[in-house]
Amino acid sequence: MNKNNRWIRAYLLITAGTGIMAFAIKSTFDPIGLVTGGFTGIGIMLRRLTMDVWEGGIPIWLTNLVLNIPLFLVAWRLKGRRFIGRTLAASLLLSFWLGVIPDCDLAGGDYLLAAVYGGVLTGAGIGLVLSAQVATGGTDLIATLLHMRLRAYSIAQILQVIDGAIILAGIYVCGIRASLYAVFAVYITSRVSDLITEGGKFSKAVYIISDRYEQIADAVLHQMNRGTTLLPAVGMYRSEERNMLFCVVSKKEVVVLKEYIKQIDVHAFVIVTDVREVLGEGFLEYS
Repeated sequence: MNKNNRWIRAYLLITAGTGIMAFAIKSTFDPIGLVTGGFTGIGIMLRRLTMDVWEGGIPIWLTNLVLNIPLFLVAWRLKGRRFIGRTLAASLLLSFWLGVIPDCDLAGGDYLLAAVYGGVLTGAGIGLVLSAQVATGGTDLIATLLHMRLRAYSIAQILQVIDGAIILAGIYVCGIRASLYAVFAVYITSRVSDLITEGGKFSKAVYIISDRYEQIADAVLHQMNRGTTLLPAVGMYRSEERNMLFCVVSKKEVVVLKEYIKQIDVHAFVIVTDVREVLGEGFLEYS
């Protein structure tokens, strides 16, 4: 993929991802008062607090835009223009979508439905944006900047504290029930975004220690048409040199593999572990 195609793909992902995020906020989180952190969470609270002094309350898009402006100026000064390039575009697009997407309540006041539906949509949107290797500004950018001073803590830890404080503030504005469901929505969001960014085609990694490793390797290569790697190993209990096979198979194939191992060597030592994503021959191609 050439540079122009990568650029187009990145901005298509950002546009689609921020649009999905904004739709989730306007159709589920905002109508029912689920404060899930971030500047949009602050926007939901401010809109509710200002309904008496501003018709309909301060728009979420305006809060998101106003809070991000000084933040990006600081980031520009500390990190440089290259650092904030696509992130600035993502932040502006999110504010744009929040401004043009109309208010609606798809969950019909149901907290559980709002948390699940909104969490899935938001996670999908964030996953698309992260796939473009950017963030949407807000608390993500605050955590990144604070990490420059607080090196003892990871960006993820700082972000958890910031968003946790916003969710706690949501208890005062929207009530404890909404905030509890907001925590549930945050969990769903993180799971879905991880699924999209790390890949949804899970596989299994299998480690096999057996004296009949050659026969097992032959079965993997010729019966299953999968590759396998021979790794030298040393058993520390007896300081005995052994040979260990390593291979990666699909979730369905692991059942077949275990049956082959059982037929060849019932005493084989086998370790099966999850693999999030596999790139290369026989699996997913590099995008």
